[in-house]
Amino acid sequence: MKDPWGNTFEVLDSQAWFAKNRPAHTGGMYGAIIGVSDMDRSLEFYTEILRYDQVLYDHTGEFTDWQGIDGSQGRYRRVLLGHSEKRQGPFSRLLGETEIELVQILDEGRTPRHIYEGRYWGDLGFIHLCFDITGMDKLRENCAAFGHPFTVDSSGSFDMGEAAGYFAYIEDPDGTLIEFVETHKIPILKKANWYVHLSRRSNPAKPLPDWMLKALGFSRVKD
Repeated sequence: MKDPWGNTFEVLDSQAWFAKNRPAHTGGMYGAIIGVSDMDRSLEFYTEILRYDQVLYDHTGEFTDWQGIDGSQGRYRRVLLGHSEKRQGPFSRLLGETEIELVQILDEGRTPRHIYEGRYWGDLGFIHLCFDITGMDKLRENCAAFGHPFTVDSSGSFDMGEAAGYFAYIEDPDGTLIEFVETHKIPILKKANWYVHLSRRSNPAKPLPDWMLKALGFSRVKD
């Protein structure tokens, strides 16, 4: 399906999401489809750095399930990745499991269009992948060791008024932006001036309790 701005979404009946009995028709983002120019090189990146170490399928050919989608004609290689390890961190229960599908055009003489071609930051549409993480310093070392150093680094905590944290970017082999965010402070109930200071937790990998995650929804309610 497409949204009013022409962005294409794939809707999956995949799993029970964290928040039940919500008025929304979908639970949230479950993954992304990313175009790549060299599948083997990209598989190494997404496996080693982002820990998508499960190959759920690896198919090559022309695909009938893509009929009617822009640019779907021709031969492709499609690899769907998952992760064997359960995600950790304060928001792991909220964000849940995810999948990434890598897609490479195989037709000779056909040059794919880069995701950022003719676009500007802030344009409507998909601009990057964002991961909630803990241990930014260690992650910086790992990314540099694999040849993908941080291209943007907030170098410590940044304050956004009601929230605070640490963010950084890297690029995949084709220049697709990957953002990492380590949240340090987030409001639970703004009117009560109630915040969670995640940087003070003794076990950063432990998920926040369900009642606290559900309370985050109240901060989005407008008067």
